[in-house]
Amino acid sequence: MPASDPGAAQQFYTRWARLYDVLARAPGVRSWRARAADALALEAGDTVVEMGCGTGANFPYLCERVGPDGRVVGVDLTPGMLGVARDRVAGADWDSVAVLAGDATRPPLCEPADAIIATFLVGMLEDPAAAVEGWCDALRPGGRLVLLNASRSPHPAAAPLNLLFRLFVRAAAPGGRTTSESPARALEGRVDAARDALAARASSHEERRLGLGYVRLISGRV
Repeated sequence: MPASDPGAAQQFYTRWARLYDVLARAPGVRSWRARAADALALEAGDTVVEMGCGTGANFPYLCERVGPDGRVVGVDLTPGMLGVARDRVAGADWDSVAVLAGDATRPPLCEPADAIIATFLVGMLEDPAAAVEGWCDALRPGGRLVLLNASRSPHPAAAPLNLLFRLFVRAAAPGGRTTSESPARALEGRVDAARDALAARASSHEERRLGLGYVRLISGRV
């Protein structure tokens, strides 16, 4: 969710890392993660980087698609999230997964990736367009970038639930808000900025709505 203070966001997600992990692997959420992994169009042996990997909830889907000869790299800045992610990797005995402590907007990568994914992240960034530009630069030619994010639903029948969505985003925004701007509107504006930055760099791109319209799956080939 949109955060005005990166330090507060780290404290928030460290405190709630275990609960976040349970929610991140709920049945409906798992289906969205699988769809996002499919959109990466990964092949066996590929290297895929997850920006803001959190607790590693995407790792099973990424590992399955790159196979034992591929590589999965997770980058996150929050100690609590990294601890859960590393426990997940150790428990599954994934030799091909590396979990790195680092800022997703300045990822500590040594070589280009075949694909990059960021789920429920760009809505938290102060400058999501700049982050997407950097991620595009970190891809090999023809690489794919996938963004998965929450949003209000555009479906008329979902209008009553949109109010609940706005309340949820406000309650979940770490660090509180220092302006009168709606957290839900701020989140969507940042997702739009990330989408537009990807569209400007991609040779092809698309956006799909999942989860009754509440989840935006944006993908592009750079």
